[in-house]
Parts: sequence; structure tokens; C-alpha cells
Amino acid sequence: MRLRTLVAESQGFCTQAADLIRRIGDLELADLGRADLLEAVREADILWIRLRHRVDAEVLAAAPGLRIIVSPTTGLNHIDMEAALQRGIRVLSLRGEVAFLRQVRATAEHTLGVILAMLRRIPAAVMHVRGGGWNRDLFRGHEVFGKTVGVVGYGRLGRLVARSLQGLGARVLVADPYIDAETIEPEMQLLSLDDVLRQGDIITLHVAYSSATHGLFDQRAFSLMKEGSWFVNTSRGELVNEAAFLAALRSGRLAGAALDVIADEHSGDLASHPLIEYARDHDTLLVTPHIGGCTVESMAKTELFMAGRLVEVVRIGVPCEVS
Repeated sequence: MRLRTLVAESQGFCTQAADLIRRIGDLELADLGRADLLEAVREADILWIRLRHRVDAEVLAAAPGLRIIVSPTTGLNHIDMEAALQRGIRVLSLRGEVAFLRQVRATAEHTLGVILAMLRRIPAAVMHVRGGGWNRDLFRGHEVFGKTVGVVGYGRLGRLVARSLQGLGARVLVADPYIDAETIEPEMQLLSLDDVLRQGDIITLHVAYSSATHGLFDQRAFSLMKEGSWFVNTSRGELVNEAAFLAALRSGRLAGAALDVIADEHSGDLASHPLIEYARDHDTLLVTPHIGGCTVESMAKTELFMAGRLVEVVRIGVPCEVS
């Protein structure tokens, strides 16, 4: 039996990955909206997505023959895992692929980029020049050098970001209850989350999303942060209580923030989302559309890796737990 794989977000899909998938059956490369996905998935045995679509009970109900979902991501909050489990659908992702993920650095680089853009007010300065201006004094920024940066979550990405910021001359503090002080880089310091929040000039968030970390950054967390500090989140929007975050921005407790993620990114039209509305009128908030891992290099690597995992699972029947 030839399996049918539907790639629902295929723009720029890795050619080598596509060739691998064709070894196990038919491949449809498409670029689908929600309505088209619900129609096209009806005949699919395997559904391959990125981050555009939320695979919820409605999508699963529309796909009676679905056997495998592939998502080349570490976060899985865009997939209804409980519903997939009940249906016996396997989910292949990058979660737990520690050795491979060491090669993927895109989100760490993006984090560094938005920190610099935020501190140096680069987007606002660009818009000023596009409008015919040339007044540099309007955009006097700040340096990373000499700042205290709190890295919350010291996994793969947290480590990469911490090293980069240390290389720019920042003092780096780390908060992570799952590591020992001996495992962090020299001259960094492991502290409690509360102490990191109290001392950090910049707080950057690199925590995996789960029910235990939902709303980790709430009113209390923002109240502990230094007056006039900066906040960065390139992990998952659901880690942050967005009402508390906006209150901290409006009050001036936060001098600025940069986000690559927001909660409920799959809700459809985001133009009226409170964070988007605030960013439209305030250059103290930078928001990018979850592009941390969106580079040619990282997407090619991850698609080729996941295609190999998919072929392995299909051909050999390797047990594929949600990991």
C-alpha cells in the first residue's frame, strides 16, 4: 500500500526531503488555508505541517485515514495531542532530538537579533529614514555590554543565547530548576528565577511550553523585574500572561520588549490582537511572526531530518512516541 503524504505548508520545502518521502508513497506539496486543509486532508495518511495550522479535533475528524502527523518543531501546542492519542495517530516532531538540534541555531540568532534591534531601536530608525528623516538623536539606544542579562531556561537555545550575550560583554545570570551550577558556562551564575528577575536588565525566555509553565510570566513575575528592564520571548506565547505583560509595558516597568510569539497564534485574523495593536502604536514593543526558526538553512536541515525519521517509522515500524 502506497501512503499519501500531504505537506500543507510547502513553500520552499526541501527538495531532498521531498525525494525521501516519495520513497514511501505519493507526495502532495500544497500551500493551504484552513478550508482547503480540511478538504485535502480527507485522503491523507500522513500530514506534514509547520506552524500555520492548528491541528485540532476538527482537522482530525476530517481525516479518517490519518496515521502520522509530522511537525518539524520542538513545541507541539499547535497540535491537539490528546485527540491524536485517542485516535492512535503518531506524532513525529523534533522534541527530544537533542543530538540533531545542536546543529540548529536559527532561533538563538534571532533572539540576539531582536535584542539588538530592541536596544538600538533599529526598526523605528529604519522607518524614520524611509520617511525622509535623518536625525540620529531621536534613536539614542543602549548597549548589551555591561548589562546584566537573565536567561530563563538553560537548554539548547538558552545556552547558545547566553554564550552570545556573554561574548558581547554582558553579565549572564541563569534560572533553570533542572540544571546544576557545575553545568553552566564559566563566569555565568545560576540563581533562582526570582533573583534573576530582580537583577536582570534584560530577561530572555527559553522555556519549553507545558501545562506546568503556562502563564509562567504573570503579574508577580513582571512586578519582580527591575524598573526599566527589557523582556524577550522567542519560545511560546502561552508562557506569558499577556494582560500582565501589557500592564508592565504601559506602566513603564518594562522599557521595551521583543516577541517572536504570541498566545493563540492560530486564532485567525490577528490584526486586533491586543499585542499587535499595542505594537502598531508603540515602538517599545517589537513583534515578529514566529520566524525564529525560519531560515533557509535550519528549515532544510529539519525537513531532511524529519523526512528521514518518517521513512524510518514507516518502513521499519520504529516505535514513535510523542517526544
